[in-house]
Amino acid sequence: MEETKKLNLAKSLELYEEAKTLIPGGVLGARKPTDFIMGEYPIFITEGKGAHFKDVDGNEYIDFLCGYGPIILGYREEEVDNAVIAQIKNKGFCFNLSQPFQNELASKVKELVPCAEMSIFLKTGSDATTASIRIARAHTGRLKVMRCGYHGWHDWCVEMKGGIPEKFYEDVYGFRYNDLDQLEDLMKKHGDQTAAIILTPFGHPLHQKMQEPKPGFLEGVRTLADKYGAVLIYDEIRTCFRLSLGGAQGYYGVTPDLTILGKGMANGYAISVVTGKKEIMMAAASELFISSTFFPNSLPYIAALKTIEILERDKVLDGIWEKGKHFLAKIQAILDKYDVGAELSGVAPMFFITFKVGEDGNKQLRRERRTAFYTELIRKGFFFTPHHHAYLCHRHTEEDLEKTLRAIDESLAFIQEKYPG
Repeated sequence: MEETKKLNLAKSLELYEEAKTLIPGGVLGARKPTDFIMGEYPIFITEGKGAHFKDVDGNEYIDFLCGYGPIILGYREEEVDNAVIAQIKNKGFCFNLSQPFQNELASKVKELVPCAEMSIFLKTGSDATTASIRIARAHTGRLKVMRCGYHGWHDWCVEMKGGIPEKFYEDVYGFRYNDLDQLEDLMKKHGDQTAAIILTPFGHPLHQKMQEPKPGFLEGVRTLADKYGAVLIYDEIRTCFRLSLGGAQGYYGVTPDLTILGKGMANGYAISVVTGKKEIMMAAASELFISSTFFPNSLPYIAALKTIEILERDKVLDGIWEKGKHFLAKIQAILDKYDVGAELSGVAPMFFITFKVGEDGNKQLRRERRTAFYTELIRKGFFFTPHHHAYLCHRHTEEDLEKTLRAIDESLAFIQEKYPG
């Protein structure tokens, strides 16, 4: 079977070389070319519409990364953008004081999210997770934190420790998702000093298979938090307004004390939320300082209100679950045809195709298969990434998904021929 022809990425690569003279590393964070496959993925994008986008070289892709998760409806969703444009043209958005949209959005969050009694609004997931830890520490008067999952780039939780004194994270202890025994051992040692247990209630670890909670896991974490008087925090940046309008806590039925929202709630506009029980949230009123010039800007509030309106009105998440279940079942049937170690994990709205190490322990073969698989997909015009899970959005059509299934089938056939077990 012939390898798919390499994309023309000349303009992307030219801009990247220019960027390296202007920006440290050219591109920061998770969008670095090294986080994909060097020389195979575009680096600069010009436009998007629905579930598609184009790069600077004119290549078009069906997108399954969805801006790393915020695009729940689709790119350039007209109802959302028009509401924002109307505010810009008719009212303005950056003022000295808060605007009434704050109250509207806080009321809507309270209506939808089980733990929500009071909310504060910020810009990014890292803002919100860090604020939640500060609130928990102020409320409990304690210092230590138990964490599970990715919670952003701030000092207390970032994986890369360059530039961060050890004292800023020495009181933060990691535990593995679905490993209740490990958390229990940590709490036996540090429980009376623990301010918070923070975790992603649906497991989406970096570069690894996704995991749903095992029976009793979330309930057990809730019990341990209660036993030791720690604040239980769910990091629902990816899961709320995607697994359900009430998040993973609504979907799985176990309620935390605080939760972090963001990404899908505003279809790409920058907003995040810390919400939770009143007695804990009230620490933010008098015991600590959380502020930014840009937190009260009305545009993301308006986008969030309109996005949530559409999600409710059009039963968007029901539709994503329905088409996603059929799509994932067909992916699994394709994976079953090929003996290349490909594995599917996740749930209908967010999923991941990874490759396992064979019985011979050959990690190099796994890497070669993974690289070849995702290289074939990007060359065919399907934007997945080998290191991050995929998302479905409202504007993924049945035609998009059928084309994607054919591409997955062809790509697996290619790697089975090129990299047999």
